[in-house]
Amino acid sequence: MFSTSSHDGVGDFSEKRPRRSRRGRWRDTDSDTVSTVTLEANTPCTEYDVAYFNSYAHLGIHEEMIKDRVRTETYRDAIMRHQSFIRGKIVVDVGCGTGILSIFCARAGAKRVYAVDASDIAVQAKAVVEVNNLSDTITVLHGRVEDVRIDEKVDVIVSEWMGYMLLYESMLGSVITARDRWLKPGGVILPSHATLYMAPITHPDRYSDSIDFWRNVYGINMSPMLQLAKQCAFEEPSVEIITGENVLTWPHVVKHVDCYTVTLQELESVTSSFHFKSMMRGPLHGFAFWFDVEFNMPGIAAINNNNQAPEDSYNSSLNGGNRKKRSSSEEKVLLSTAPEDPPTHWQQTVIYFYDPIDVEQDQIIEGSVTLTQSKENRRFMNIHLAYNSGGRSFVKESVMR
Repeated sequence: MFSTSSHDGVGDFSEKRPRRSRRGRWRDTDSDTVSTVTLEANTPCTEYDVAYFNSYAHLGIHEEMIKDRVRTETYRDAIMRHQSFIRGKIVVDVGCGTGILSIFCARAGAKRVYAVDASDIAVQAKAVVEVNNLSDTITVLHGRVEDVRIDEKVDVIVSEWMGYMLLYESMLGSVITARDRWLKPGGVILPSHATLYMAPITHPDRYSDSIDFWRNVYGINMSPMLQLAKQCAFEEPSVEIITGENVLTWPHVVKHVDCYTVTLQELESVTSSFHFKSMMRGPLHGFAFWFDVEFNMPGIAAINNNNQAPEDSYNSSLNGGNRKKRSSSEEKVLLSTAPEDPPTHWQQTVIYFYDPIDVEQDQIIEGSVTLTQSKENRRFMNIHLAYNSGGRSFVKESVMR
């Protein structure tokens, strides 16, 4: 669930809804378990962690992910493109789910794959491995990365860890833990790099559908509903599909992640200052966030790791027919959730204002954004947006739950 409090014109709204993970409801599930060898946990498993893992026992979440062809086929392509680094090697799949990425690695010639998942979906993953006659190659470990034992170093880590706004759910921490526990020097992490972007957007249709509707309802003036409608529609970050036409400026890089070097401490709080210049005149309704991940080898830089995405670089690299491959000495594979790309189940995350701000062409929009792991639950993310434009300053605070 997403819950927010705001200081941009409307007070707190205290109604609570059922908590959700990025792909489905957090619910309790009961099933058989897969035998594992465990160590004493280095970090405690909280009730929030249990709820999070239980949510991923629900098959619908995995169906949604697997049916996301952009996601699943890009991972398959990346694994096969790096087959020479996987063939005959030891692989760990962090958060294996149904085991599909582990099977891709086995088919790419991996000597051994450790498929790790703390959710009860590990039971089904083990059955999937068996029915595909891969039990001699893939070992399913039911438990947290912090707890399970792997008695050898690994050559490759593969994981689909990205949440909404990239960092929601904090699953990247599990990849970092696996890297620090098991990865050999010079080993491979797929994906290797990630970049979180943001940009101001205009979305009159969304605002009209949610707010202006109440001005005339079957000929009845229901404008007293407007304040409540704004809170119900825009208090929470909205996961939805926008298009490039909604984006007012070139995007800003909020955070670049190198999975080979990033630390747990680095992810606890991320702050970035932004400075935008509107490319058109229109109402500014909020900020949209999206991300890319890349599948590179150690020592190969990401396509773009600047603090600000230059206009010419972004235009040349993100526009065009095929964004999954880049022309270079070694082709790189890219998974993008950008508005101008084919939609994924991540869509884009939009933080809407309660009231739009009119901006002129070339008007400056500047401020800062801070993303912080919640003290209540590290898988939740606090969002603090401070921004100003046209001589007016605003603050919006949100919590992604």
